Amino acid sequence: TALRLRLEDFLKKIQRRFEYQQVMTPHIGNKQLYVTSGHYAKYGKDSFQPIHTPEEGEEYLLKPMNCPFHIQIYKNKLYSYKELPLRWAEMGTVYRFEKTGELSGLTRVRGFTQDDAHIICREDQVEYELKQVIDFILDIYKAFGFDKQAVQVYLSLRDPNDKAKYAGDDKGWEFTEKVLRQVSEEKGLDYITEVGEAAFYGPKLDFKLKDVIGREWQ
Repeated sequence: TALRLRLEDFLKKIQRRFEYQQVMTPHIGNKQLYVTSGHYAKYGKDSFQPIHTPEEGEEYLLKPMNCPFHIQIYKNKLYSYKELPLRWAEMGTVYRFEKTGELSGLTRVRGFTQDDAHIICREDQVEYELKQVIDFILDIYKAFGFDKQAVQVYLSLRDPNDKAKYAGDDKGWEFTEKVLRQVSEEKGLDYITEVGEAAFYGPKLDFKLKDVIGREWQ
């Protein structure tokens, strides 16, 4: 516990430097929240079974991810474009029903707390925010003795031949894939492109470290 608290304090210090605000969200959420976000259709089989309340038809989930909760915070009020970007960070505990054969020590578990954050910004702010996130990640790795060479970066894109798997329109995907590639090159990241490995809601950069026997961990 003492080690974990020191680690959290260290991460929060960096979050403050990059101007993140701390938020806190519940450990359970209404199932409909995840149906609306699209997470339940995609990941429902990997979640714990819904919790049934005394109210007929009311179901809750142990929180499998923090994303929909942070969007609920955003929807609490109207924001002016002048107030953007909003950077919200949470030491969020999530629960996922990993199969017994997939569990492994502290690297694959059914409940874990992650330093999770979401940034809400204007389109013209995306490039800057992505560069800041990359600096944030590399600063943390460097503090633990990992340099750029120890980190393999993957640019995960959608499969253009199977667009039905993904949310959103072509314009949004083309913009985000282009800016991710551009920012990666400007930051000097030696990345590998993986087509078809994007999340259902958007492309991403995956940062993976190798352990002493060569296995990669995200």
